[in-house]
Amino acid sequence: MTQHLPIGYDKPLYLLPFDHRSSFEKGLYGWSGLLNADQTAKIAATKEVIYDGFKYALRAGMRKDVAALLVDEQFGASILDDANANGFITAMPAEKSGKAEFQFEFGAQYAEHIERFNPAFVKVLVRYNPEDDEVMNSRQAARLKELSDYCRRHNRYFMFELLVPATHDQLERFEGDQNRYDRELRPSLMLGAIDSLQNAGVEPDVWKIEGLDRREDCAKTANAARRGRRDRVGCIILGRGSNEEKVVSWLRAAAGVPGFIGYAVGRTSFWKPLVSWRDGKMSREQAAEGIGRKYLKWMNVFEGNTRVE
Repeated sequence: MTQHLPIGYDKPLYLLPFDHRSSFEKGLYGWSGLLNADQTAKIAATKEVIYDGFKYALRAGMRKDVAALLVDEQFGASILDDANANGFITAMPAEKSGKAEFQFEFGAQYAEHIERFNPAFVKVLVRYNPEDDEVMNSRQAARLKELSDYCRRHNRYFMFELLVPATHDQLERFEGDQNRYDRELRPSLMLGAIDSLQNAGVEPDVWKIEGLDRREDCAKTANAARRGRRDRVGCIILGRGSNEEKVVSWLRAAAGVPGFIGYAVGRTSFWKPLVSWRDGKMSREQAAEGIGRKYLKWMNVFEGNTRVE
């Protein structure tokens, strides 16, 4: 009889995510439509700079057993192969980039691609508001249960990035103020989303959670993720591409809360150095060092170290 991993991952997990695809194509390089071979190679080379930053952090004090990277197959296949060869903790996405509704990146062939790169974590980014379109939520939940069951059968950890975008009516309640929505309504909607997805048989080992301003909301979220017999399930805070000050405040709110095991901060770590490198204002080595230092900074904040640059 096959032994399956218990649900949950409760060890420290400090993730450098750079599985972004449309953000690089459109945001960094201003490209649209089908990429040609040179454009694809350019983005792949750009992601190698981030990978250099990851390795810089390991040389500078990041512990190998807590460090992890998240990168996509399209632009990061060689990075995934190298990371596996070096024994790094890897994660790869299973969703199509930039879609309002979760869809598998490779359709029915998703499992073949996961097996090819053998990541420790299979990650999905899902926009799920429990007060939004019930039919769409039901469709998403069915696909996500399929992937959740696949991960359980194949002894892979399932990482779930939960985004809860406001509906038009919800935002209207706060006169269009996104910050008020994030503070006053989104925390309770996240609890509803977690409950609904769990009831649909979706069982993440790690929830990637949008930043929360209040420690008590972090605690409620972790408790929801760990309800029932899910006491090993972990939560990590994501950066949302926000400014450093905001990311630091979210990390401090979550630090030390039982169930919060780390972070996933991508664009706030790498965007500015990459833009400077792209524009010829910074060498590749300088950009990589800048990325690595930010990645280390988040660790120091989360662990409550006094030395924070």
